[in-house]
Amino acid sequence: MSEPIVILVTCGSEEEGLRIARSLVEERLAACVNLLPPVRSIYRWEGRVCDEKEWLLIIKTEKQRFVELEKKVKSLHSYSVPEIICLPIVEGSPPYLNWLEEMTRK
Repeated sequence: MSEPIVILVTCGSEEEGLRIARSLVEERLAACVNLLPPVRSIYRWEGRVCDEKEWLLIIKTEKQRFVELEKKVKSLHSYSVPEIICLPIVEGSPPYLNWLEEMTRK
């Protein structure tokens, strides 16, 4: 049974985001990745509050691909602790969800 998910990942540069996105789609770990222009991220890291520009990846895939996708993102990412957050897709257009499942099939 198909379990579609959305994964959010932030990156420090557009180039890094593109490299990760292409790799995930080429390897069928994701059906689609949207790369959003810089977002402003305010977070605490190593005892200080940071205010940085980051690029946001919105990754659509299947839950059974998560572990492998997470491994791939970590191998390509410059952050020591990259944001990798998984959200369920509760409802969606059946044709789109069918396409998503087909594109992530090995």
